[in-house]
Order: sequence, then C-alpha cells, then structure tokens
Amino acid sequence: MASKAEKVKSPVKKFDWKEFKRQKVLMIWAALFVIYGIIFCYLPLAGWVMGFQNYTPKNGLLHSEFIGLDKFRQLFSDTTFLRVIRNTLAMGVMNLVFTFVAAIGFAILLNEIVSKGGKKTVQTISYLPHFLSWIVVTGILHDILSGTGIVNELLLKAGILSQPLNFFAHPKYFWWIVAAANVWKETGWNAIIYLSAITSIDPCLYEAASIDGAGRWAKIRNIILPGIKPTIMILLLMNVGNVLNAGFEVQYLLGNGLVQSVSQTIDIYVLKWGISQNDFAIGTAAGIFKSFVSIILIVIANQIAKRSGEESLF
Repeated sequence: MASKAEKVKSPVKKFDWKEFKRQKVLMIWAALFVIYGIIFCYLPLAGWVMGFQNYTPKNGLLHSEFIGLDKFRQLFSDTTFLRVIRNTLAMGVMNLVFTFVAAIGFAILLNEIVSKGGKKTVQTISYLPHFLSWIVVTGILHDILSGTGIVNELLLKAGILSQPLNFFAHPKYFWWIVAAANVWKETGWNAIIYLSAITSIDPCLYEAASIDGAGRWAKIRNIILPGIKPTIMILLLMNVGNVLNAGFEVQYLLGNGLVQSVSQTIDIYVLKWGISQNDFAIGTAAGIFKSFVSIILIVIANQIAKRSGEESLF
C-alpha cells in the first residue's frame, strides 16, 4: 500500500500572466541582463576555436587550419609558460589568503567600534582605495618604496638598514609587495559583506553571552565567527576559482627586467606572446587553460564543502 506521502504530489505551478504583467519592469531588466550575458559572455566563447587552429586573421575562424592540441603542447613545452603558471598560482594564493583573512579580521574589528560616527568614518576611509586605479596605486608604491621613500627612511632611522634598498630590484620581495598592495586596496571593500553578515546576527545571542560572563573575544569566537561562517564559505568557494586571476595591471606596472622571472602572469604572457606577436592561437590556448583550471578548482572546492556539511554553490 502506497504511503500517504507518496500519494500527495507537489502541485505544479502554472504560469501566471497577471503576475508577469505586474512584474513586467523587473522582467524587462532581467531580460536585458540575460541578453547582455549571452552577447558578451557566451558568444565570445566561439573564439576558443582559435586555440585549436593555426589561426591567422586573414583566414579567419572558418578557414584557418585545424591543428588539434598542438598549441597546448607548445605551451607546456615552454619553460617560460611553466614559470608563468608558478608565478600566477603563487600570487593568486597569496592574494586570496591575505585579502580574505584581512577582510574578515577588519570587519570584526570594525564591528567592535562603539561609536557609530567613528565606525562610519573608518569604514568610508577603508574602502576608498578600492576606487583607485592600479596606475595610481602602483605610483604610490613606487614613491613609498623608492630609495628616498618613507619605508627606506624608517628602516634607516631604526638601524635595520645601513643604506637604502631598491625593493623593485629584488625578486624575493615582489610577490609580497603585490600581496600587500591587494590587501591595502581591497580589504575595506571586501569587509562590507562580512560586516553586513555580522549585523544580521540576533542581538539576543550577545545579551545571553554577556549574562553568562562572556568577554569580547568569547563573543567573537562563539557568536560572530559561527554566525558569518556560511558567508565565509560561499565567498571562499567563489574566490578559489579566481586564484589564477592574480592580476595584470599591478604586475605589468611594477615589473621590470630585474624581476621579470617572478612578475609575469598568464595574462601578461597572453599579451606578450599572443597579441603583441600576432600568435592569437597560443594566447587563446593559454586563456582556455586558465579557464579550465578555474572550473576544476571551483568544482573540487564545492565538493569538499558539500561533503563536509558546509555551504556550497551547487
């Protein structure tokens, strides 16, 4: 005998024209965004065909010679590209870790400010760097890290250095400079969503913790961090896919011949070997590799989160 639950079928919702007409403005805007996504995000994917061709602008996509995976074999036999993958991955991981932790920590500290005016002032100042162009940011970095910059002056006065140091002439400093620049530029902006998640936590939990004698650190550890954990997991999963998007502008503007071995990323490689030398096929192949790795990272991270019982994207 079939159970009662099996007999009850979920009702199928019919399309409601009245509701559609009532929400027609939203539907129009949604349709515009869908069309925009199709035109500028999905149709250009047809250009991936170039990665499997001996592409020339003269012949175009339809008449260029199909060469299969030859361009990919050429990529992975190139020591420069392998070094570029290392640089991109290293800077991407450093940016992810430092900006992620800094944003969470800054949001928690900002939430602890009692004065509303002080909190708004600090928050406004902190996310202003997000709106600065990387050209401006790299100009600031050149000024403060130059031989006569404030960093060298402080290190000389503190006795740490005996003579000014050219930070942009030593490869070992480059990745740390890029990571520090990303933290300074994006921490305030990234902290906004965490601060919003913190404000949505039930105030009764804080009151109950105070009655039990919990201090600020106990409240952060037992209320705030668990409360924003779903937000942290979702943003972490989304950012894992951007590990290979380590950047282009900051590395291109700060890089020079002395640090070229650690400054070049996949995007710079595509510009140098794909666009500048008219080998569009090799540039497309590098871009396909980058997208493929990003998809794999997102899927793996999502599966790990799902099996651990955490929030997942799909």
